Amino acid sequence: MKETKHISRSRAQESSAAIEKMYITMRHLFNRGFYKPMGVSGDSLRESLLALRPEIYGNIGEEKVELNGLLYVIERLPIGIEQCRFINLTSDEGYSKSHFQPIVPPKRRRNCYRIDEEQMNVEITRGRSDIYDILTHLTFIFIESHKIKNRVLLDDGGEVSRDWMKLEQAVLQTKKLSQIEKEKAISHVANILARTFEEVLDIYDAFGSENAPDRFLHVIYWLGKLAIEEVIDNNKRTITFSPVLRERLGHHIHGEIWATNIKEVLKANNLLKRPIHVISANMHSVMNSIFATPLLKTKFKEKSDFYIYEELSKSGAKEIRGVVEELALKNGMISLPDSSGTNIDVQIFDTAKIDWGKTAFPKAKLEEEKPVIIVMDYAFGEQAYETIDELLKPYKKDTLLNVKSVSIMGKAGILEGGKGDIMIPTAHINEGTADNYFFENELTGAMFEGNDIAVFEGAMVTVLGTSLQNRDLLKFFHESTWGVIGLEMEGSYYQKAIQSASKIRKSVPHDIKVRYAYYASDNPLETGSTLASGGLGTTGVKPTYLITIKILEQIFNVK
Repeated sequence: MKETKHISRSRAQESSAAIEKMYITMRHLFNRGFYKPMGVSGDSLRESLLALRPEIYGNIGEEKVELNGLLYVIERLPIGIEQCRFINLTSDEGYSKSHFQPIVPPKRRRNCYRIDEEQMNVEITRGRSDIYDILTHLTFIFIESHKIKNRVLLDDGGEVSRDWMKLEQAVLQTKKLSQIEKEKAISHVANILARTFEEVLDIYDAFGSENAPDRFLHVIYWLGKLAIEEVIDNNKRTITFSPVLRERLGHHIHGEIWATNIKEVLKANNLLKRPIHVISANMHSVMNSIFATPLLKTKFKEKSDFYIYEELSKSGAKEIRGVVEELALKNGMISLPDSSGTNIDVQIFDTAKIDWGKTAFPKAKLEEEKPVIIVMDYAFGEQAYETIDELLKPYKKDTLLNVKSVSIMGKAGILEGGKGDIMIPTAHINEGTADNYFFENELTGAMFEGNDIAVFEGAMVTVLGTSLQNRDLLKFFHESTWGVIGLEMEGSYYQKAIQSASKIRKSVPHDIKVRYAYYASDNPLETGSTLASGGLGTTGVKPTYLITIKILEQIFNVK
């Protein structure tokens, strides 16, 4: 008789299954219309997140509260959300026309509105990826809130620890805490969080702002307070999805308005029939790469171009950035701040109006029909498909666009190397599906050599969310025959839209060129190098501009 073989799953397989389960659960809850994250309906999400233990959420599976992960999440959620029992995800439903002031999280472009003491509305105009992002972050902070509750709640009758009472005193007083009061509060909070005094002190100021220097204490207090009320008073936190959002999602409503606005401006300026190059980047690198260095050479004598770019990237450089923008606007640049709800600003460059002698590309060789460059700000996850799909459609169904190339300059997690390194993808693999997109990349690793930046070439994986990745899954992608060099959130969605427009729908030329390059914002396989470990600082400036310049050199036929 043949012995039955016991089949066990690897951690990578378990992680992959957990991500798939989360994805399906979130879609189910969205269709249902509401759920209670810490109730029965939220069980599946919590279990999957705890099974996954993503790198970005650090100690989510342990008793102690995760501090770096909490900071990462709080920066991506609206101020005050920790105080709200009811979180309502809505479409753009006209709150901008009300007395409610929009609250925009520091690290995510989304409008949120505090309706009353208990309710926060979060506007979703960037597609499903925005929902996955928010629900994962909320699930994480609710799990952490129950850790706080478990440490301070002494019995079922609601008796709480002395540390909690002291924290409450510090939070409820209206005046600013003195240094002594702050350190006393930190001592009590460290106990509550199962962390050392030093660990709390190190991260304390990162949560604060000029107006609210002690915000860390408030965040911990309100997370714990709502968790205690859930258990003692059965006041469950609830997440709802508005009927309008459920009706609109997936129909490209905001993307269509966004793309139509761009085409209307092209038509008004007689640019619709000209060769078009689309670049997805930030709102400064293309403009600065073309105009900044010749303009600012006298101001920054004997300094390198990259030094000038670093100066322009500093938060206090608003004045010199304005000088560069003024020159660009006089040389054919049209600025299109977003009004569609996509949160994607646009710049249009008419190269026929550029005085090339005043640029960093005096040897630009342009054909008789001068190209038009459309620079769009970063899309978010699935929103990349919505925006490019709409942009590449014909104008008013009959005017085809002569799009010569689409270039993507993005940031991504790297699996070999470190922050600031460059990745050149040869294919995009869609996580959680069998979809993969192979393409001929006009950019190659060899083009970036000799700049003191490591360059990696290979396949990249498009993930459902950066906060859903763990070490085992990423090691599998990297070390198996997939040979993945990095992870990002938009690549396969861009490529899906480009392929369908050029190869199937024939709305843009069949031989459209694509360029993809990413710089590394983090290495999720390295402890202390995940996105939760902090920003890039000026490390990202050189690769950002290096990639932008290589894209422009190809468009301007310089090399």
